Amino acid sequence: MRLSDARVVLTGASGGIGLAIAGALCASGAHVLAVARHRTPLEPLLAQYPQQLCWVSADLTFLADRRKVRVAAEAIGGVNLLINAAGINHFAMLEQHDDNEINGMLALNITAPICLTKLLLPLLKQAESAMVVNVGSTYGSIGYPGYATYCATKFALRGFSEALRRELADTRVGVLYVAPRATHTRMNSPAAQALNDALKSNVDDPLTVASAVIHAIANNRRDLYLGWPERFFVRLNSLLPNLVDRGLRKQLPLVRRLSDKPVNKDLNP
Repeated sequence: MRLSDARVVLTGASGGIGLAIAGALCASGAHVLAVARHRTPLEPLLAQYPQQLCWVSADLTFLADRRKVRVAAEAIGGVNLLINAAGINHFAMLEQHDDNEINGMLALNITAPICLTKLLLPLLKQAESAMVVNVGSTYGSIGYPGYATYCATKFALRGFSEALRRELADTRVGVLYVAPRATHTRMNSPAAQALNDALKSNVDDPLTVASAVIHAIANNRRDLYLGWPERFFVRLNSLLPNLVDRGLRKQLPLVRRLSDKPVNKDLNP
């Protein structure tokens, strides 16, 4: 896809990865409808790219707001690139979640992108060439303690992407599934950051993720898994899950300790 010809609906545009993708798209010449609840993080980009970037205020868990996005897309002459990047996360053991937190993750992370994609598919199919990009996670391939609900939503998004790609195989609409590893964003709680630090996990900058996503779109990729050794562990988990089970069990005391208590910077794995 030529990004200079792209008319984009980008959800989660005010978040870390979404904001970085918005900037990269505009720098590539694309026209972007930035869908987000909050305008403030987008204001520098709106000032820098007034002819290319437009903010659409929407809470995608509501049908009325998803319809607002479609109206905005029709107003710019349609859409040929939908990037579902909106999502939330909460590091905690399942028993520590209340039902509202669980329902909130399910609604935004999986129900919203499925429903928005369904709503915009007629516009995407009208384009000469189009793509749906679903931003998932490494946790869409590896179930990790402390992220049970989040993993469930990202496993679902990966399955949705695979099935939709096959469903649209005889159309001009492609589907790209993106699986970032840990990334520096405001979505990470202090406890989640402490876990990454204790495990010495590799954590990417959102700009690095955005650059990889833009490259994958331009090259019409079907999937993108970021980071090593994370790509290796995804493969290992599919082939030898019992081996991964044993490895993660060793981390379980640390995961429980960090999810149960305030952050202690002196904790070590």
